[in-house]
Amino acid sequence: MTLAGYLIGGIPWGIVVARAMGRPDPRTVGSGRTGGANVFRAAGSRAAIVAGVLDLLKGSAVVLLARLVGAGLIFEILAALAAILGHSRSPYIGFAGGRGVAPAFGSVLVMYPLLGVAALAVVLAVFLIGRYSSLASLSASAAAGLMAIVLVVAAVLPPPYLLYAVGGTGLIWLFHWDNIVRLIRGQERRIGPPSGSA
Repeated sequence: MTLAGYLIGGIPWGIVVARAMGRPDPRTVGSGRTGGANVFRAAGSRAAIVAGVLDLLKGSAVVLLARLVGAGLIFEILAALAAILGHSRSPYIGFAGGRGVAPAFGSVLVMYPLLGVAALAVVLAVFLIGRYSSLASLSASAAAGLMAIVLVVAAVLPPPYLLYAVGGTGLIWLFHWDNIVRLIRGQERRIGPPSGSA
């Protein structure tokens, strides 16, 4: 299941969608990544939405597949983590890719939807204020991870969710490391004007 999660997660939908629409390969512009934010820069909003949904579905699919074969919760979580890894280190494009946010969100929506809704609320709030896609993703992953830990401690979620809370958040922050450096230096790229600007 872990290998299947990695291979499914590695499907570079950003490239597939951009090429299907006759737009530039997202690896040739912006950050060079294949996730939704950079697909937006390369191919526009329609391509970004389609690619983002397909990337999200990768995370949902691997969890559902593990559930379908009765692999158990721990293997659902391992498959989800593998999908995040595959998305960012895709074996199909020389171990490049996106930053893992969309498949992480997709997996959470299946495993515990309330966490996904909370993460989405954080993403929207942070992005609308600052227009930093990276900061919104980092904030949402941290918030979801902390909420998962609290829910495990409160015995609302079973202990294996700690692995996803720490591992998933850790991977997303690791794959955003260059963004973190640029945010600290005030050099990060915005998407559109910040809220309240003219």
